[in-house]
Amino acid sequence: MRKVVIHKPGGYDRLTIEEHPDLSPGPGEVLIDVAAIGVNYADCVTRMGLYASAKHYVGYPVTPGFEVAGAVRACGDNVTDLTPGTRVMAITRFNAYATQLLVPRNQVFTLPGPLTLEQAAGFSGIALTAWFALFELAHPRARETILVHSAAGGVGSMLVQLGKIAGCRVIGVVGAAHKVDAVQALGADAVIDKSTRDLWVEAERLAPGGYDIILDANGIATLGQSYQHLAPVGRLVVYGFHTMLPKTGGMPGRLKLAWNYLRTPRFSPFSLTTRNRSVLGFNLSFLFDKSDLMASGLQQLLHWLDEGRLGMPAVTCYPFEQVARAHTDLESGQTVGKLVLTCN
Repeated sequence: MRKVVIHKPGGYDRLTIEEHPDLSPGPGEVLIDVAAIGVNYADCVTRMGLYASAKHYVGYPVTPGFEVAGAVRACGDNVTDLTPGTRVMAITRFNAYATQLLVPRNQVFTLPGPLTLEQAAGFSGIALTAWFALFELAHPRARETILVHSAAGGVGSMLVQLGKIAGCRVIGVVGAAHKVDAVQALGADAVIDKSTRDLWVEAERLAPGGYDIILDANGIATLGQSYQHLAPVGRLVVYGFHTMLPKTGGMPGRLKLAWNYLRTPRFSPFSLTTRNRSVLGFNLSFLFDKSDLMASGLQQLLHWLDEGRLGMPAVTCYPFEQVARAHTDLESGQTVGKLVLTCN
């Protein structure tokens, strides 16, 4: 088997592909021959040495990645409902950047009919992130107004669709003109292209009374204004800090990172209570111990997928050997939809 190993945090050159012995499943485990691997921004942050759960659960060396699709190679004892050759997708806390993967049975799901292997590899992480942010934290009500930052990305694409499933008015924000059509196609009621218009002037025009829910993975660039643009009893959900990190070069400068950290908004409990606003945050990679919650969320998402109410955004594929290029493109902020590595 081959896998990507990061021995020390750093730039793209830290993504080394190594050969390792083939794996064997233990009791309750499933061994998957991986065909495709979802690439997430968290993988880039792991490579940089800044991802909290990588430090907490694994340390270095680490193999990044949270989601795959492929075929069952073998099952361990007590796994009787899957057979070799069955096409599946799986979620994992790290180790996904590999041609073989061992996972517990409860983290493996039969490949949904509407998805290709490449689409399925990129579905679980973004769909579960969006589902948890919206339905477990923000609790949308019909006819509420939602603002989705980074709406053309993987998670953003899911948030737009889930917001419409919840019966809400959804405003998407993108950072380039070539992303507008993709977000409109997902069902957004309006799209703000902040490369050509003032984001917050346009946001106020579209929702003069403020937003009931704002979903923000940008960090310092927008968090303060996102909070200011909440309506009474509005909820700001934070699930990333992309703008604190570089779009080129692969590794942030430590001084700039520290300065951005110091400038990140802090939310006073007094302000939260007097203004009736909420700020909620999470990291999906810390939730794998909540296996029942994760499974129920994914089952609901797959149900919407089967009904045709939820679709996979555009997928861009890279050969396994081009993992550094995939990271480079994702960090640039110019990609649309989901990036996936494919294994021969």
